[in-house]
Amino acid sequence: MTVAVRHPTLAEALWPSAEGGLLRAATLALFGSALLWASAKAQVPMWPVPMTMQSGVILFLGFAYGMRLGTATVALYLLQGAVGLPVFAGTPEKGIGLAYMLGTTGGFLCGFLLVAGVMGWLAERGWGRTLGGTAAAMAIGSVLLFVPGVAWLSTFVGFEKAVAFGLTPFVAGAVVKAALAVALVEAIRRKVASPS
Repeated sequence: MTVAVRHPTLAEALWPSAEGGLLRAATLALFGSALLWASAKAQVPMWPVPMTMQSGVILFLGFAYGMRLGTATVALYLLQGAVGLPVFAGTPEKGIGLAYMLGTTGGFLCGFLLVAGVMGWLAERGWGRTLGGTAAAMAIGSVLLFVPGVAWLSTFVGFEKAVAFGLTPFVAGAVVKAALAVALVEAIRRKVASPS
């Protein structure tokens, strides 16, 4: 039986978990949820809905924070939205709270948790040690986000329309956001590997 080696995440390399404990985790989670909030409001006009930077930030946070802290950070963000804070794209104009979360984009919001956890798990298994591993992880995360998103949307509009409206228009943007997340991870990894 082999035991999987756990590799330190970028957050652990920059701020070791032994230094700060709960204060460290709370600070990083609050920072991450604020970053998600900002990324939801930074929109690029597209049809049928504007494109936000949220999925790129989810990929990055999960990978940088690791499975537990990445998932907890996204859960905190979703909790903020559930209690009525206008943290999601289109809020408060398109509604707030649980009513918004149970709408057509609810599957993508659930997908945020899945993706953050998987990205963190991959990072902890060493996928971030090379450019190719990081790129492969981000590709996996990008695909995973669409699975619950399209599945949930299909309950409202049917599968064909869900693919046409919830997947096809966003593939190019997903590639760009994944590439940006890869570039950010690589820049931080190199900085950590060779501090000046």
